[in-house]
Amino acid sequence: MSAHPQGWRRGWLPPAALLLAGVALWEALVQITQTPRWFLPAPSAVAAALGENWRLLARHTLVTAEETLLGFALACLLGVAVATAIAFSRLVERTIYPLVVASQAVPIIAVAPLLLVWFGYDLTPKVIVVVLFCFFPITVNTVDGLRAADRAAVDLLRSMGAGPGQVWRLVRLPSALPYLISGARVAAAVSVVGALVGEWVGSAAGLGYFMIRSASQFLTDRVFAAVVLSALLGLVLFGAVSLLERLLLPWQRLERRERT
Repeated sequence: MSAHPQGWRRGWLPPAALLLAGVALWEALVQITQTPRWFLPAPSAVAAALGENWRLLARHTLVTAEETLLGFALACLLGVAVATAIAFSRLVERTIYPLVVASQAVPIIAVAPLLLVWFGYDLTPKVIVVVLFCFFPITVNTVDGLRAADRAAVDLLRSMGAGPGQVWRLVRLPSALPYLISGARVAAAVSVVGALVGEWVGSAAGLGYFMIRSASQFLTDRVFAAVVLSALLGLVLFGAVSLLERLLLPWQRLERRERT
């Protein structure tokens, strides 16, 4: 019974201690050097900005969270669909897979203004930007997982008359789940950045919009407050994916615990 609390402490205490030490050092340096608040606010000033503007920040956080969750969910659906097509068809693999890889060379910040021209300033372009950020790691990892399926199990099911759909559901998908969740974890970490990029290019709400407006007024403490909330939003989504892994793949956690 004590293994779980000990593992939790080993996992979270070191980064938490490092974060607290960094915040304390930041606070001390700002106070000692008397750095202007508009240039670099102290953590206490950032905390005060969070408290003073919590209603406004909550409204903008909800907007960013909606964009992030919709884009992330859509990226998961598209990633699994495209990965399945690539894994099942050599023609699709030769045609689409190089384009999926090449898409990472396209700067998304350059594409985002075009999305505003095509789709306007509503929710759609921000969701598309999040999809562009999340699609690649989900797709590539899922392709690897589908290809890692046990060949003997696939041949056995086919010999018993199973169709491609049954083979996918009974063998390939369970084999791909650890890879899919690994890609989804990476995508979760960058999904909020995608939403912020979309808001920076053009929006009327969201944490990215709040940052731009605050920076233009030299309200740097409010910018940092929005950064804190953006980081927390990313951590929550990352934690949700990790929780899903525990529910769907409990043996993965046991294997990692045995290795440590």
